[in-house]
Amino acid sequence: MKFVCTKETILTEIIYAMNFTSQKNALSITSNVFFQTKGSSLSIKATDTKVGFSTEISVDVLEEGKALVSCTKLLEILRTLPDGNVTFTSSNGTFAIKPEAQGIDFKLRTITSDEFPALERGDDLTYFTVEQKAFTEMIDQTHFAAAEDDSRQFLNGVFLERSKTGMTMVATDGRRLSIVERSFEDEIDDFQAIIIPTKFLIELRRLASGEGTLRLSITDKLLFSIVGNRVFYTTLIKGDYPNYRRVIPESQRYQATMRIQDMLDALKRVSLLVENKARRVYLDISEAGALLTSDENESGEAKEIIACQYEGPESRISLNYTYLMTPLKVMDGEYFTLNFTEPTRALTVVPDGERDYLHLIMPMQQNP
Repeated sequence: MKFVCTKETILTEIIYAMNFTSQKNALSITSNVFFQTKGSSLSIKATDTKVGFSTEISVDVLEEGKALVSCTKLLEILRTLPDGNVTFTSSNGTFAIKPEAQGIDFKLRTITSDEFPALERGDDLTYFTVEQKAFTEMIDQTHFAAAEDDSRQFLNGVFLERSKTGMTMVATDGRRLSIVERSFEDEIDDFQAIIIPTKFLIELRRLASGEGTLRLSITDKLLFSIVGNRVFYTTLIKGDYPNYRRVIPESQRYQATMRIQDMLDALKRVSLLVENKARRVYLDISEAGALLTSDENESGEAKEIIACQYEGPESRISLNYTYLMTPLKVMDGEYFTLNFTEPTRALTVVPDGERDYLHLIMPMQQNP
């Protein structure tokens, strides 16, 4: 195999491919990236057996063939090369990398490409189209609330289901919940509710430009997506997702409205003196304002009061400050409302205006 292309052209694709390989074991065949030249194009494939990535780019093919190369080493080399054309040659168990008109010559060992696992194929599936911007916004508003390394594997993913006018996306770790109910003008195929691995959605978010559309196809076990000339898929998480609507309060008695940036700035400062593993802060809400306080510890104590529009009894809420900070960072508008009935029961965080998402936070027990 032999082909020529610019460093920039292939580097972009190898950066994407890297996150679909298995890097826990450098000797694993799935830590490699698969190349195949044919006609005037180069096919690039990567998989860790649970997720897969493939794309085609135009190159100057001098000799057709296949190669399997370490993705990590190739990426490291490409990043150090000067801009311009690079000749890639695979023969006799080596993969040579030689920039044009440069005294640079790399050779990587290869392994038999026939051993590379076959990627799942989505060629014959039916796809529906959604706006990239709308779908990536749904990911932004939910993925951070999913559990990490939870024994209940279904909580490690993001729940997606068809709604009457579009799709609903939900994530929860049992202590917080984020939900988006988005309407779409384009026709969306009916599908059974699925649980998508969070890592895959983060990669999709990174791959998408936010402009134009992306295509999705959902099967019993797999989710395929096509963005431009890139195709990628993931194995879905099995399990029954909890009935999330049961924990969302139908109505709440009190509402405290604050500026998003005021709260973010205050959380950032007060958290500097939060040393407990639970990341606890106290939020005292009254008609005079909202007072944020850290637990007193060896380093000291932090307090800050911000303006708050509120009518009701003075209330003290104890919560993990990251559970409030994270959704506020991706929230639209200038103001948000913290809704509650009792300080020890579920809080909902809602942006101002007619938005289609909300965040729910379970308060922490207060220290005696």
